[in-house]
Amino acid sequence: MKILANDGISQSGIDALEKAGFEVSTTTVAQEQLVNHINENNIVALLVRSATKVRTDIIDNCPSLKIIGRGGVGMDNIDVEYAREKGLSVINTPAASSESVAELVFAHLYGSVRFLYDANRNMPLDGETKFGKLKKAYAKGVELKGKTLGVIGFGRIGQATARIALGVGMNVIYFDPFTTEAAIEVGFFDGQSVTFNLKSVSKEEVLKQADFVTLHVPAQKEYVIGKAEFDLMKDGAGVVNAARGGVIDEVALVDALESGKLAFAGLDTFENEPTPAIKLLMHDKISLTPHIGAATNEAQDRIGVELATQISEILK
Repeated sequence: MKILANDGISQSGIDALEKAGFEVSTTTVAQEQLVNHINENNIVALLVRSATKVRTDIIDNCPSLKIIGRGGVGMDNIDVEYAREKGLSVINTPAASSESVAELVFAHLYGSVRFLYDANRNMPLDGETKFGKLKKAYAKGVELKGKTLGVIGFGRIGQATARIALGVGMNVIYFDPFTTEAAIEVGFFDGQSVTFNLKSVSKEEVLKQADFVTLHVPAQKEYVIGKAEFDLMKDGAGVVNAARGGVIDEVALVDALESGKLAFAGLDTFENEPTPAIKLLMHDKISLTPHIGAATNEAQDRIGVELATQISEILK
């Protein structure tokens, strides 16, 4: 049986699938050629990340297809319910990338509170001639320890982010209508651990109290944070979005940065991927990454193995 990993898969995933008797192709097939390729090669499982879209045209016209797999959490690039109605299995890997996304959130936070996103732009240009001026410009950094992190969305990734925050000495508050209580265990290198029992508060309370806000929600029809929400936040707060594009009103975000309401933003996802708004890309108060939350070697190994395990269980 043949499997097409159209957006790639780790070698550990390939090895696990081949060991289970599957033939794996990592050829990247253009979106418009997918139906023909799947049918010509009798593909039984199509594995994607965020680039490939699996819509009704593929679901309706590929009779050999039995499984659609998403290497990651969000499945907004797949018509999930329709596929399941047609008898296909739709799988994802919700736990595999949690730590990687959480660490990226803190990469944005640490880099932003010390102006690294801007210093790394200006030091190559002016570091030799304006060293003192740049030193003065970046002299008002703050520490994360002792500050309050507000987490909106407290699933696996939100909790992994909270775990890091607690570990570095931050206070954590969160809002999630589906997870009203959570026990967050912070583990250490020597096997010891400390458990923190947290309870959800209102979204408004998170916005008002947090020094920094991070979003961990699925794709939404409406903005989770727009002008009204920015107005509730502390003056000089920061916001990070490593969840999905479209959960933050980017026009309102730029306005909040321009007015000084927000000190910075960290963005890994954008409304218009893969062509983010130029105002975001050029803004001197935004830390930018190109949707790489799950893009670590460790996460991709976990994703590959988890997909292989699920596929084997379904087809064997």
